[in-house]
Amino acid sequence: MNSRRALFVCACLGMLTFGIVLTTLGAVLPTVIERFGIDKAQAGSLFLLMTFGILAGSLVFGPMVDRYGYKGMLLLATALIVLGLEGIAFASSLPVLQLAIIFIGFGGGIVNGGTNALVADISSEAKGASLNLLGVFFGIGAVGVPFLLATMSGSFSNATLIAGVGFLVLVPFLYVAVTPFPAPKQPQGFPIAAAGRLMRDPLLLLMGFMLFLESGMEITVGGWTSTFVNEELAVKARTALVVLSLYWMGMMLARVALGTIFRSAKPVRVLYICLSIGLIGAMTLLMTRNLPAAALGVFMLGVGFAATFPTVLGFVGDRYAELSGTAFSLVIAMALCGGMLLPWLAGILGASYGMRGSFIIVPAALLLLATLLGILSRRLRFNSSE
Repeated sequence: MNSRRALFVCACLGMLTFGIVLTTLGAVLPTVIERFGIDKAQAGSLFLLMTFGILAGSLVFGPMVDRYGYKGMLLLATALIVLGLEGIAFASSLPVLQLAIIFIGFGGGIVNGGTNALVADISSEAKGASLNLLGVFFGIGAVGVPFLLATMSGSFSNATLIAGVGFLVLVPFLYVAVTPFPAPKQPQGFPIAAAGRLMRDPLLLLMGFMLFLESGMEITVGGWTSTFVNEELAVKARTALVVLSLYWMGMMLARVALGTIFRSAKPVRVLYICLSIGLIGAMTLLMTRNLPAAALGVFMLGVGFAATFPTVLGFVGDRYAELSGTAFSLVIAMALCGGMLLPWLAGILGASYGMRGSFIIVPAALLLLATLLGILSRRLRFNSSE
């Protein structure tokens, strides 16, 4: 296996691990609420805590990988995820659970940013297509946890299953450990002045705010769907997990298709189509009280969300190649701010108005994201013509 392919495999295994990180809390949330006797607002604070950890990891990874390279950071992050998953499985108290969530969040933030930046670095052409293919493995990890809990919970406890998932994350750790990685981009020192200019770049900030909305929606839907379906449609927890797995399945299947579509289609046009599908899915979920229709709406949300994150990151990788780690760090940190705020807001609204009322956040954010995409498209055309 050549070095570029081996590095891509490392990135794919890492992104699969991040899929596990991002979906685990949402998948076990109903049992966590029951186990520790917490309400929706307190449950929402757990998402806030996890996303704070991801945000911290996202801020750390960029300058560190530009200065020291990828390998050490990815090994540290994966080890923290293993510890965090085992902590979630066997937490005996709420503080222990909170610490475990911080571990998987911090490690996940490093892995998410590091693998995306790595693929952007090793993909000389069609960065968007490569990043969409990478995103398929996020979907595999994200689908896997709720599907495993839904199908195996009759034979094993949730704690045993999550502990088993944590053990499997040792596979990416070992693969990264034996794979050679490229030298750091900035071995002589980190260029602080150049990084400062990035933080003031209006185009980069615009892309970061788009990912703010996208990440907020993804984590809101991924985190609260099982609770939404359980409460609003009065279905059993196992059925709710199956519906949640359809969300991640829709995202994964769409990214499989997008990996090919983006090699010939215009990215902005494809993004508009995906956002439209997501909006239809959101309205379907909000308006129906029928389980099959709700399941279709959840699946369409996964499809609708699939293109934004990897495609916008492809734009970032193309434009800021010399400091790709730091540029990715900035926009992913902005994204995770949305991932912190929107699920927390959904929990607050859910406690006051019910889950159906709280999910109005999703179509509102989709409409704003479509507006920002129009602005970004014009700016990219203007910059390419200069």
